[in-house]
Amino acid sequence: MTLGTILLIILILMLIGAFPAWPHSKSWGYAPSSALGLIVLILLILLLTGRL
Repeated sequence: MTLGTILLIILILMLIGAFPAWPHSKSWGYAPSSALGLIVLILLILLLTGRL
């Protein structure tokens, strides 16, 4: 596994963990998951273009 793949897996897990479905994170709204989703999207584009 390359470093980019490992980083992508970690970010996807963080995205799932930030989803406001659990009681401790309901007041956060969608800000954490949308920010992590944006990072995952950027990394996915970088992986597909071969720049990472």
